[in-house]
Amino acid sequence: MEHKKIKLGITHGDINGISYEVILKTFSDSRMLEFCTPILYGSSKVATYHKNQLSMHQELGITTIRDAKDALERKFNVVNLTDDEVKIDIGRSTEIAGELSRKALQIACKDLKEGKIDVLVTAPINKKNIQSDTFDFPGHTEYLSYQFGSSSLMMMVCSSVRIGIVTNHLALKDVPTALTHNLLADKLMLMNESLKRDFGVPMPKIAVLALDPHAGDNGVIGDFDNNVLKPVIEEMQGRGMLAYGPYPSDGFFGSREFFKFDGVLALYHDQGLIPFKLMSFWEGVNFTAGLPYVRTSPVHGTAYDIAGKDKANEQSFRSAVYLACTIQRNRKEYDELTTDPLK
Repeated sequence: MEHKKIKLGITHGDINGISYEVILKTFSDSRMLEFCTPILYGSSKVATYHKNQLSMHQELGITTIRDAKDALERKFNVVNLTDDEVKIDIGRSTEIAGELSRKALQIACKDLKEGKIDVLVTAPINKKNIQSDTFDFPGHTEYLSYQFGSSSLMMMVCSSVRIGIVTNHLALKDVPTALTHNLLADKLMLMNESLKRDFGVPMPKIAVLALDPHAGDNGVIGDFDNNVLKPVIEEMQGRGMLAYGPYPSDGFFGSREFFKFDGVLALYHDQGLIPFKLMSFWEGVNFTAGLPYVRTSPVHGTAYDIAGKDKANEQSFRSAVYLACTIQRNRKEYDELTTDPLK
């Protein structure tokens, strides 16, 4: 059975980082055009500048279009965000880079809602220069949740593990008060549903990590895990969810216990991201579960230090493209199988 070719929207991220390099390297392999139609929200002039800095083995043609609906199959399409000359300052944070990052996201989100693209892959932004009156968010995840009016779960995905993050980009001192019963329950339900619909796991088994060292040692170190976290896990078990824990994260990852689970729920950013990036920095993907549309991203940042030097590894971006297309097809199949089952 032949799949419909997915229209893959890509936001170009920060023009002075490695975004264009990893995007161009990914699609310089013509085989990538066999299963998706890439549509970059960026600048053909900026793309050409970055392409000239690279020693790619295969030539990549750039097709400029006015609107995503005009995208051509088997072509690398670019929706120009501006017709003006753009000043590129490789390896530096600039105002124009932030402005173009915002514009790419705004137009891509609009096109997602209008059905002009099917999925979205976001290249890395600079979280400082993108801030403005219209963008007051700590990252992509929070912005997209706002845009689409839905709860979401940041999920880090690789071949070894899927790790969801409860509190996203939040200062560590604010984490304990943010971890309410309702928030924890909501994130567990989001992960459970995503594992079923997005990853095709019929009965997901989920591990929940503890907040305090040794899960509080029965109150010797702290009482959060016994008094707050354990009741949430028990409640979810009562609803039929296969949720277990809380597990002290050091022993959990050190003993490779994560291999026994379909998903792991971490309570704060570094608790999940440090072990994840140690396992899969060059191949991992950031996926936003819970949104009405599929969005993925590479796990690395702008990497100003190696920008423009032809040193960036594109594997994480390529994996983000693959995962976005896979999840889109999984969702379609899941929805077809679970809608009006009697019919």
